[in-house]
Amino acid sequence: MAITSANQLELLQTAEAVAREKMIDPSLVVEAMEESLARAAKSRYGSEMDIRVSIDRKTGRATFTRVRTVVTEEEVENYQAEMTVEQAKQYMENPEIGQQYIEEIPPVDMGRIAAQSAKQVILQKVREAERDRQYEEFQDRAGTIINGVVKREEYGNVVVDVGRGEAILRRTEKIGRESYRPNDRIRCYIKDVRRETRGPQIFLSRTDPMFMAELFKMEVPEIYEGIIEIKSVARDPGSRAKIAVFTTDTTIDPVGACVGMRGSRVQAVVNELQGEKIDIIPWNEDQPTFLVNALQPAEVSKVVLDEEAGKIEVVVPEEQLSLAIGRRGQNVRLASQLTNLDIDIMTEAEESARRQKEFEDRTQLFIETLDVDEFFAQLLVSEGFASLEEVAYVEIEELLVIDGVDEDTAQELQTRAREFLEEQANKALEHAKELGVEDSLVNFEGLSPQMLEALGEDGIKTLEEFATCADWELAGGWTTVDGERVKDDGILEKFDVSLEEAQDLVMTARVMLGWVNPDDLVPSDEQIEE
Repeated sequence: MAITSANQLELLQTAEAVAREKMIDPSLVVEAMEESLARAAKSRYGSEMDIRVSIDRKTGRATFTRVRTVVTEEEVENYQAEMTVEQAKQYMENPEIGQQYIEEIPPVDMGRIAAQSAKQVILQKVREAERDRQYEEFQDRAGTIINGVVKREEYGNVVVDVGRGEAILRRTEKIGRESYRPNDRIRCYIKDVRRETRGPQIFLSRTDPMFMAELFKMEVPEIYEGIIEIKSVARDPGSRAKIAVFTTDTTIDPVGACVGMRGSRVQAVVNELQGEKIDIIPWNEDQPTFLVNALQPAEVSKVVLDEEAGKIEVVVPEEQLSLAIGRRGQNVRLASQLTNLDIDIMTEAEESARRQKEFEDRTQLFIETLDVDEFFAQLLVSEGFASLEEVAYVEIEELLVIDGVDEDTAQELQTRAREFLEEQANKALEHAKELGVEDSLVNFEGLSPQMLEALGEDGIKTLEEFATCADWELAGGWTTVDGERVKDDGILEKFDVSLEEAQDLVMTARVMLGWVNPDDLVPSDEQIEE
């Protein structure tokens, strides 16, 4: 195939036809043709030559050029594509390093093999452009609902035709025991779009909590318009779900708007989710109030929130316990996911017994450490003293409010408490050193002897080892695994070390060791303004 005037326009026509069919930019097809013609020319003139082809976008004329670059004599590696300054003087005046000499060469006459090779290059480039277009299109649609047609089912995974490509609905993303036949229509949530060598991979889901949120957005105009906001969603796919909604418009009932007239709106979502029961809950900024709503239909007597630990205790009447927990723990599990809190449910009798146990334990602690009788120890506990440290370091006036305690008695109590704490600290420090804790860590400010002991028992004995710790390893935390909140125990958690405090300790250690520049820890003026 010779590139002559007879078929110059045919190149452009072919490019436009392919681009129209594949719905890609015609210039991409022309670029692929230029590359394929350049490759064919190299096979004719020599593979080491730098041959380039330019196709005129109006006339279709293909221009073949050979490019040679001027380099120093020591850098010459390819004599077909490079030349020295001396050699370049034959073709140009005052040549400079890096300058290119371009000369036009005769067009090639493509043989059958070259034409086949050019065709493969064009097909490959067009395929890549088509994949890029598909990826960009579906990447923009990630997080939305798409309608498709089932093509086939493979090992439980459903391959869905979504128009300009295929998507996969994995069996773990199907609701319950859903099964589909070819040509069934299906509605799914685009969970993820990945760019892979075999093309864009589109992963669908019908179990993702956001699938339900998007369904409500389609059925409830107020959500679509932003008047009502979906704050949180928790699902047990195919069985039950909870969704928290909120609006700043006092004239609108967010729950009623989502339910619809005679339940028409929520029923449309329920039907799509294979009969999944949905609890629509009003969101509240106050976490205990929100939790009471989330545990519906169970009635709650009392809520105790520990914000630092992200944990909440819920007290319910005896007859409400099974309802609050739900079948196989479903109700409390969904409420936990909805509020992002670890929920501990107990009956009123269990709470009373626990509080009594705490009272007895604290009373016994004061009896043993302060050498006081049971009645006096109970007085301390009743006044809210929970630990020996509180007795030792509280303002003396707070002890004087206790009946029968004068200034001398208060001072004696504090002296006994401090002596006991000092003795415990000395024992802990001695044990820590026996465990091998080095002076670099002992002398580090911010760690008590008991903390050093705990670190030594966990194998952390030097300042370097301490500096490699993560904040959650020291303070503890929570990790969500498969929708369940899992507790991570911290080495210093029993000493009430917060994540922020742990982070400060670790960063201070890194600065002392020279691992971190202290200037990097100071926010710039721009960051402060932001």
